[in-house]
Amino acid sequence: MGDPKGFLTTPRQGPTRRPVELRLRDWKEVYEDFSRATLEKQAGRCMNCGIPFCHQGCPLGNLIPEWNDLVYRKDWRKAAERLHATNNFPEFTGTLCPAPCEAACVLAINDDAVTIKQVEIEIIDRAWDEGWVTPVRPPVRTGKKVAVVGSGPAGLAAAQQLTRVGHDVVVFERADRIGGLLRYGIPEFKMEKFRLDRRLQQMREEGTHFRASVDVGTDITAEQLRADFDAIVLAGGATAWRDLPVPGRDLEGVYQAMEYLPWANKVQQGDIAEPPITAEGKHVVIIGGGDTGADCLGTAHRQGALSVTQLEIMPMPPQHRTETMPWPTYPMIYRVSSAHEEGGERLYSVNTTEFVGDEQGKLAGVRIVEVRRGPDGRFVPVEGTEKVLPAQLVLLAMGFVGPEKSKLLVDLGVEFDERGNVARDDSFMTSVEGVFTAGDMGRGQSLIVWAIAEGRAAAAGVDAYLTGRDILPRPINPTDRPIS
Repeated sequence: MGDPKGFLTTPRQGPTRRPVELRLRDWKEVYEDFSRATLEKQAGRCMNCGIPFCHQGCPLGNLIPEWNDLVYRKDWRKAAERLHATNNFPEFTGTLCPAPCEAACVLAINDDAVTIKQVEIEIIDRAWDEGWVTPVRPPVRTGKKVAVVGSGPAGLAAAQQLTRVGHDVVVFERADRIGGLLRYGIPEFKMEKFRLDRRLQQMREEGTHFRASVDVGTDITAEQLRADFDAIVLAGGATAWRDLPVPGRDLEGVYQAMEYLPWANKVQQGDIAEPPITAEGKHVVIIGGGDTGADCLGTAHRQGALSVTQLEIMPMPPQHRTETMPWPTYPMIYRVSSAHEEGGERLYSVNTTEFVGDEQGKLAGVRIVEVRRGPDGRFVPVEGTEKVLPAQLVLLAMGFVGPEKSKLLVDLGVEFDERGNVARDDSFMTSVEGVFTAGDMGRGQSLIVWAIAEGRAAAAGVDAYLTGRDILPRPINPTDRPIS
């Protein structure tokens, strides 16, 4: 424990967001630089608890007290080593994870939690700057070939782990660039893509092969895949989006969030000059109050929307923990993201009943009504509260219902669980021998930190299957640290 009184003498200090009027002019990440000296003091707030519940909050089991102490002692290089011991991509989690570790911090019982997420991103940023992140090449090759289908965080984590133990790994991606949702679902202002690109280059130098623009199941059949590879990891995510089948759904101007967000990223990558779907000069309504909705909100601001309204059918969350969300659980409280700080209106306890069109058949508005919970738990409209919001663009950000039942999954013959996800056993193997699954495809829509954890765990299962090496059973408790 670096500073035994740090949590008493040093108040929590987080990163400062760039002024709204400046950051809306570009697509760069929203946070200003965080001084090294300040961060070292923040790391000193860690109490090195006898039972560090931050481990319980982190699906990766990150060694948080260890690297906090090392940063406080200015041993940044060893801190980077401890960070990488459990996490392949701390720059992804350091920018995108909602930090359940901080919610589980013991200090958070009656004070502000340690700035764990900020310490994490500063460690890995310095590690890259200092040249400490280098390829980890396998000492020997096994001659076994593994196909990873999907290049999101779960697929990339599985691929890197399998490459490093000597297997020949090919990652397939149906989009034109590698990265999955990291590439085309996360706006540039939340994570600039240089973070992804330099990690992919490290993986290439380690020996992982990438093939983009390949729709596995069609361009390469399931039969070909089984014949060419000794094992398969399905990491295609939960990409079947939830729809809103109300009158007017087919009007021009109503889109799914994932039909909208990728175009902005393609513009930033220089692939196209203008997005075919844009918020510029339009009144925008976003249906869904989660992270994807906030991503749409920030994107619409930067494209020059006239107004943005975000709708949520649930009531406004409380400002602080309640007895129904005790420590160390992740509290569902009211939060203001950088996008919300930039403008727009948030409406709670409202339901969309119709998309209203004009005489040309284009979207003109959204009819909504306030709702409340009935005795049976269902939402009941409140009489006299109906109104129409002007809208020329509606974005549905209502989450995902599971993996697409693609030709690949059908032809492989994998079974599904009661939630519609790909079923798997404790080693992450599906009902088809030699075919494994990791991330949202088997778990359902979840956090990036879970995707990386599952990718690592699935890789361990694949390695045991291919080599006969022993592997400990996967923990039954979903909050336990996954086997790596």
